[in-house]
Amino acid sequence: MSRSGRGHVTGPLAFYAEGFREDLMGRGYTWGSAARQVHLMAHLSRWLDSCGLELSDVTPEALERFLDVRRGEGYARWVGRRATAPLLDYLIGQGVAAPVRSPIPSPVERLVQRYKRYLIRERGLAAASIRSYVRVAHRFLADVSIGEDLQIGDIGAAAVAGFVRRECGRRGQSPAAAKVTVTGTRSLLRFLYAENLMSRLLTGAVPSVASWQLAALSKAINATELACLLKSCDRRSGRGRRDFAVLTVLARLGLRAGEVAALQLADIDWRQGQIMVRGKGGRQEWLPLPVDVGEAVVGWLLRGRPAGIACAAVFVRLRAPQGSLSSNGVSAVVRRASRRAGLHPIGAHRLRHMAATDVLRAGGTLAEVGQLLRHSRLQTTAVYAKVDALALSAVAQPWPGARP
Repeated sequence: MSRSGRGHVTGPLAFYAEGFREDLMGRGYTWGSAARQVHLMAHLSRWLDSCGLELSDVTPEALERFLDVRRGEGYARWVGRRATAPLLDYLIGQGVAAPVRSPIPSPVERLVQRYKRYLIRERGLAAASIRSYVRVAHRFLADVSIGEDLQIGDIGAAAVAGFVRRECGRRGQSPAAAKVTVTGTRSLLRFLYAENLMSRLLTGAVPSVASWQLAALSKAINATELACLLKSCDRRSGRGRRDFAVLTVLARLGLRAGEVAALQLADIDWRQGQIMVRGKGGRQEWLPLPVDVGEAVVGWLLRGRPAGIACAAVFVRLRAPQGSLSSNGVSAVVRRASRRAGLHPIGAHRLRHMAATDVLRAGGTLAEVGQLLRHSRLQTTAVYAKVDALALSAVAQPWPGARP
């Protein structure tokens, strides 16, 4: 095989072999992995030629037949549908292969899609909230046995209450998940009523989840634990530099995992020392860029981030196909660091709590904490009023009748 991976590809796909190889290399595949993909392309191209098929005949169904032939010829590797996914994506992007045809949605699925558009356009919810609400909608419509005729007007209060109780009573269901079920069900019912699919607004039939506001303390980590997390990152490697930068951004700026994942290279103004954060509800706000955060990010960008990667995100995956690190990927960075440091599993949000408590312990006010965390309501920040037990003990009053 030639170094370019082009020479051995004959048939309908020969013209696209070099472009496919360059696309793979640009997405972080090694030369060996790209060569194996091009070898698979060559096999497919010869099969298309032998069957008298054209490029427009390259469909998921045709690829499945090709893989059956490949398995029948004794190949043990690269015989699954996943193996042909990079090639199919490339050919679809070049406009020479037929795109995957989506199945005709059912009436229930069309209703859920309308509900999703409502959440995006009318409610302006964050992507994570929309996914949660859509999952609740799917479960609710399946639970109340909505058929193809969509007799939604027949749903009664008892069916609504029964669904919520069953969902919230499932084994392993956390209070937070139960609250999502409740709020998601109420949101769906309001949508169905607004669309005149229900004659009565049944939100009152949704039971509430017991919740004592401001009852719990925020679970922040301490400075020793943070030092252990940072020390666990091997900054001689690209992964270690990336993880160190992610942890530093989370702990110093108090960003959410999704906000770290959404950071773009253009969001950092190095001259002004600012960083733009894309928060909930489409909000975009500038925060000061501390020196230590800037140094950690620079260390990753200059000596860790793969060169030539076609992605504008600050933090990217290091394994092919390379692309933006997801919100779950950011959380995984923190969990892996906690395991390396010998600590109990730590979530990314606990570093956000640490940033808030550090402001208070340094003499800052709740308003300043809310400004750092970009809370839209002071009530959301009020939970941090209880984090300093020593300061609270100075103003605590003795219980009436108790001995001093």
